[in-house]
Amino acid sequence: MALATACLVAAVAPAAAAQPPPDTPRACGPNPALSRSVHRLVAHDRITGAAVLVTDADPGAPCARRTATDGVAELRTGRPMNTADRLRVGSVTKTFTATVVLQLAAERRLSLDAPVERYLPGLIRTGGYDGRRITVRQLLQHTSGLPDYLDAPEWQRIERLRYRHFEPRRLVARALRLPRPEHTWHYATTNYLVAGLIVREVTGHSPESEITRRIIAPLGLRDTYWPGDETRIRGPHSHSYFTADDGRRGDGTAWNTTFGGVGGALVSTPADLTRFARALLTGRLLPAPQRAEMRRTVAADPDRLWPGARYGLGLISSPLSCGGSWWGHAGTVPGGHRALVATGPNGRTVAVALNEVPATLRAEQDFLAVVDTALCEGPPAERTPA
Repeated sequence: MALATACLVAAVAPAAAAQPPPDTPRACGPNPALSRSVHRLVAHDRITGAAVLVTDADPGAPCARRTATDGVAELRTGRPMNTADRLRVGSVTKTFTATVVLQLAAERRLSLDAPVERYLPGLIRTGGYDGRRITVRQLLQHTSGLPDYLDAPEWQRIERLRYRHFEPRRLVARALRLPRPEHTWHYATTNYLVAGLIVREVTGHSPESEITRRIIAPLGLRDTYWPGDETRIRGPHSHSYFTADDGRRGDGTAWNTTFGGVGGALVSTPADLTRFARALLTGRLLPAPQRAEMRRTVAADPDRLWPGARYGLGLISSPLSCGGSWWGHAGTVPGGHRALVATGPNGRTVAVALNEVPATLRAEQDFLAVVDTALCEGPPAERTPA
């Protein structure tokens, strides 16, 4: 009888599953404009794979969550790209780090306008750089005047360094031996390594553990983690591809990303990035005064970001063709992953995952066009469930 009952349940399960519960968003057809935009990245710009997750502000609305994918997640097997795979999110990590620094400011454990020297005496006192004249705010805003250690000559052939371990203080010391940047605003991961060292000094814990305790764990970001020296990516993930020194396409999935630290080492998924961005911008992670500080922007150098971009405290603002601006961050890792999460004026969030970095200006523009299309286009027609 037990076996017969089990068979009966199995027989009726598909029919029951065909009726979605009342609170489940109904399935939506593809958005033609977004699908075309994503396809262009693969067909014209030769990106190996692209995946886009779009989530509207009201999770209960029809078509509140939709995806667009193209290309493959792994060349060897031909497995299609999807939005559930993990990837290295690069500098999107900076927004996590800035959030924790602002939380500490809200707790009055540090001041955004205090000099770096107060927290890290003697760290920046060489090469013409002076931590007594650089504030915490300037670190988060990339207006500190510090150079980026990634601009050092040895990083021009980064593939040779892919399995090495790096310590933040040594990377900062390397940056201080480089010439001063020409512009007032200069994007430099150096700034965020210093900010991470301040978090360690103020809390007595590593910045990675503080980010995990304050953001990753409370938000239930189960696919977001610090890889440390682990070169592989745990769980389902897209492979990443890059152009090697010999000009051939290489698989860059295995990589030691300690060189990025709290400025670029996180592994995550589009869904986790979406949850983080919405929690941040709706006030779950920061009080209103600190969110306002985060949105105080300066013009960014278009050669290091893109025209029209402005930078706040770990947040990028970029204009939309339909009016207003999106808020979020983009990230790149040398192995080939490219990520972006952005929220538009109406609360819609888009998370984009590529497994190859756009190699031309046109490809980068097409990447940004995907974001614009996702945030500006109307939702696709609702599809009646089978």
